[in-house]
Amino acid sequence: MQPETRLRTSDTEREQVAEILRASMAEGRIDLNEGEERLAKAYAAIYRDELAPLTSDLPDGGRAALARTPQARAATRRSLQRHASFILIIGGVLTGLWLLSGAQFFWPVIPIAFLVMGLVRHARYGRYQFRYSYAHGRVH
Repeated sequence: MQPETRLRTSDTEREQVAEILRASMAEGRIDLNEGEERLAKAYAAIYRDELAPLTSDLPDGGRAALARTPQARAATRRSLQRHASFILIIGGVLTGLWLLSGAQFFWPVIPIAFLVMGLVRHARYGRYQFRYSYAHGRVH
């Protein structure tokens, strides 16, 4: 049987956990002393499995606190504005094509409806990324 190998962690993964810990400290879920201890452990971690226990007792692994930071909310607003602008441009182009085609049925309503559904999903979940599952990008 193959011995189980531990995967080394990267600086990016350590920094993601540190951001989660800082957001949880700002939210008041972790006090300052415990937060500093966890941050020290996060930066000292060599293997991925050393990072998971640092955020396992936080709601949603601490990702909920991270999503409520002012930086994350501003990034979500900018992303929603870009998405809405894209839909308006595409809607205008499709409407222009409809006018040029002389069709009686307003066919652009169909693709515009799907684009608006994507915008609603984006607004509801605060992100618009291609993921296979909810936990696809989670640090283990």
